[in-house]
Amino acid sequence: MGDAEITRQTDAYFNRTKAIVHRFGDARVTYAVFLRRPVVSAPRLMIEWLEQVSAERGTPIEIELMHKEGEWVGAGDPLIYLTGSFEHLADLETLYLQKLGPPCVAAHNAYQMCLELPGAAFLAMEARHCAGAEMQEMMAYAAAVGSAAARREGARGFVGNANDSTAHWFGNERGFGTMPHALIGYARSTVRAAEMFHETFPDEGLTVLVDYFGREVTDTLGVCQRFPELAAAGQLSVRLDTHGGRFLEGLDPAASYAVLERHVPGAIRRYRSETELRHLVGTGVSAAAIWRIREAMDEAGFPKVKIVASSGFGVTKCRVMNEAKAPVDVVGTGSFIPNTWSETYATADIVSYDGVARVKLGREFLLHRHGERKKSVSN
Repeated sequence: MGDAEITRQTDAYFNRTKAIVHRFGDARVTYAVFLRRPVVSAPRLMIEWLEQVSAERGTPIEIELMHKEGEWVGAGDPLIYLTGSFEHLADLETLYLQKLGPPCVAAHNAYQMCLELPGAAFLAMEARHCAGAEMQEMMAYAAAVGSAAARREGARGFVGNANDSTAHWFGNERGFGTMPHALIGYARSTVRAAEMFHETFPDEGLTVLVDYFGREVTDTLGVCQRFPELAAAGQLSVRLDTHGGRFLEGLDPAASYAVLERHVPGAIRRYRSETELRHLVGTGVSAAAIWRIREAMDEAGFPKVKIVASSGFGVTKCRVMNEAKAPVDVVGTGSFIPNTWSETYATADIVSYDGVARVKLGREFLLHRHGERKKSVSN
């Protein structure tokens, strides 16, 4: 990104500050960069961009990275200190903050989700909810960072994503996925859509959406019976994405409680909030719905067919699913995208001018860790 584009995209008062400092004399400054809520450190996109600008401008920038990628960071704890020419740092603040805050919050969300449901594999399905390619890149990167942190604590984490462009963050060349609801509608039959997919991609595993017609149990068993070899080989999965306005086929509140009573009675014998109850026995993809599908497939002789679940799998839903021991093999989710965007706002404050500590009143807490750890960046 050249200087003209930086000038166009940054806040006007930073551009004016740059001009004033150029006229009255440069200073060597240090910025502290932090967020106001706990996060997982995800600084790579910001650092790589600063390295690029540093090289293009021929101006060294020193980066003191306080928390390595994947480390937990407390609210208000500086992630990074930046030191260099005030003139050449002043106009960068808007852009580097954009590249830091959202990934750090999304990484924290992904980390928590993976830990709450450690036995399931996750697929990142954030792309359709992102405001363009740059946000998509940030969110996929964040999911990978949070996932890696959770794997260090024993979770399976994210194993892939839904498209090719960001698959590299998960160590893959391609995105994963088989069919949308649109294909079921086109085929006019869940089984026929599965046949079409298998005929077109015979060497790939098959994951079939089974909620289009509201016959999740019936269509799940129909697909299993149509592809018994794939089912026996563990190459067949069914995906539940039941609309939140209705129950899975055959369930209602009483039947949902009965399913959990058969399999995990302890999950319903404690106080639950309204949200937790909805995730357990409510409409949509509940724990009871997942148990019902598993129960039906096992009774029909298809124990190796996997269950993929999607729809609103944020931190709370993952926690409830784990407490209910829901037999979900894969979770497809984009719910690590920050729900409250204002929480993603990173802040940068100058904490010293030409080696003299000086900071906005109330931000003295930013001074105490400066100098602990440093990464130098130069052209």
